[in-house]
Amino acid sequence: MSIEPEVIAPSGMQIEIVAGDQRAVIVEVGGGLRAYSAGGRDLVDGYGPGDMSSSGRGQVLMPWPNRLQDGSYEFGGRRHQVALNEPGRGNAIHGLVRWVAWTVAAREPHRVVMEHVLHPQPGYPFSLRLGIEYSLSDSGLRVRTTATNVGTGRCPYGAGAHPYLTLGTPTVDGLILRVPARTMLRSDARGLPTGKQAVAHTVYDFRNPMPIGATALDHAFTDLERDANGVAGVELRDPDQATAVRLWVDESYPYVMIFTGDPLADVNRRSLAVEPMTCPPNAFRTGEAVIVLEPGASITGTWGIIAR
Repeated sequence: MSIEPEVIAPSGMQIEIVAGDQRAVIVEVGGGLRAYSAGGRDLVDGYGPGDMSSSGRGQVLMPWPNRLQDGSYEFGGRRHQVALNEPGRGNAIHGLVRWVAWTVAAREPHRVVMEHVLHPQPGYPFSLRLGIEYSLSDSGLRVRTTATNVGTGRCPYGAGAHPYLTLGTPTVDGLILRVPARTMLRSDARGLPTGKQAVAHTVYDFRNPMPIGATALDHAFTDLERDANGVAGVELRDPDQATAVRLWVDESYPYVMIFTGDPLADVNRRSLAVEPMTCPPNAFRTGEAVIVLEPGASITGTWGIIAR
């Protein structure tokens, strides 16, 4: 008698958490956020249980977010080379944990903690214990990320996340966007920063909410205006339906990447990526805002999403 082999979902085990009318699905592969809804309305443009994550949807970006020029950098007096997974532009992008298996370390109906140990490998010969707590409450979805250096030497570290926000509209063009940033990063054709520019008097000044319109966004923003608790928030609002979604970051995230997905056929302006980042693109190369963890040291950062 033949036994049918087990079929495993492309994103691995699906972990659903629920609180009231909120529902989120976290996946084993990459430890990322596949879906999040509130009141029956999707707030994240995710992907199906039978699909792989595409265009970075919901993925965790560690130990660096965004692009790394030529996949090479210097640290501790040594040059390191990681694989180029954006070969068309000659970059390494979004770290090393997007396609690895994470484990469930704790689980309750409204929360789950995912963990992964990043072992030394070519290009990143360091050891990190990574943990992400996803939790739902009256304050929406909260994502708390912790990294601990479990190696014997210092290591460079950065973190990010890649959710696409949606309000269910065919495109984001008619939505009202607020980005509380005073400064944006200019980039070259490879998506690598070439300098900083004040947003004032440019089409990228979304400090006062305005329609996205035809503006193509693939920009990192910084110098974020924060409230008394150190929290900054990017808000997307549908003026026709009087609905909104807000992605907020604590002070550990000085940068947010905003991306309308124009060149990606499966995005193409139907949703807006709002990516919290602890450091800018190419940080391992430039050293800007790179976190250096001593042996045994940990760092934690928190972001979240809430419906308005």
